[in-house]
Amino acid sequence: MHAPGPIGPSVTARSGSDPIGAGGRAGDGSRYRDGVVLAELELFLSRPVAPTRRIALGTSNLPIGPGLGFGGLLLGAVTARFVPEVDPDLLPDLERLTRQVEAGYRIPQPRLRHRLQDDRVGLTSHKHRLEGDGEQLRFDLDERGNPTPHVIGAIYTAGLFDGPERSAALGAIRRGLVWRGSIGERLVSHLGGEGATADLTVLGGRDPRAWALALLGLTEASVEGPLVNRRFRELVRAAHPDHGGDADAAAVAIDELTRARRILTKG
Repeated sequence: MHAPGPIGPSVTARSGSDPIGAGGRAGDGSRYRDGVVLAELELFLSRPVAPTRRIALGTSNLPIGPGLGFGGLLLGAVTARFVPEVDPDLLPDLERLTRQVEAGYRIPQPRLRHRLQDDRVGLTSHKHRLEGDGEQLRFDLDERGNPTPHVIGAIYTAGLFDGPERSAALGAIRRGLVWRGSIGERLVSHLGGEGATADLTVLGGRDPRAWALALLGLTEASVEGPLVNRRFRELVRAAHPDHGGDADAAAVAIDELTRARRILTKG
């Protein structure tokens, strides 16, 4: 990946961040000092009217690990906030970019119509923050400018980490790529939950809810909690090797059915 020298030291990763629980609260029930910044992502982006689309990475504080960490949560939330406004034709390539960055590939520039560079001259600083307020987590996202460079910048920033931290951050970003909802407590649960939903490799760039309805053979008019669960059990039983299904195919099918149920039962 193209990772210019001055950028790496400006991103701070800390170990041992507080666990993140569902509902936007600390997993251990502890309180945060009111207004404390738990994570910060800075991106330098070209102005919307600029003829060339440029991105530079700023000074960020992103605690990653063990597990997701506050930094991974912020990267996923930035992605989730802006991806609904991104050109749908770019979504599959965004998912591919996360895989290539995670693998440590060098990314030729420009990519996805944007150029990653060192120079910040002429670019505008955008800061995204995750703040603690008592027992609550609150996102303070800079919504100026075009949506696409915010998502691309989050991906490149995640690539500056190594090993498990990089995988955790990019996993959160992939979960953010399929999120279609408000930026709040449900998103925290979605990002922090292991295997919380299908990524774009499974969805093929489609809307997550439409994919889940089609997989379970349901419609918006008929979907409700008990029916979703009943249909899920029926399809899992049919796919199980004990009922004649192929073992390898059954594992894939059950995983997809589980993802689809999670999407629909979260509304």
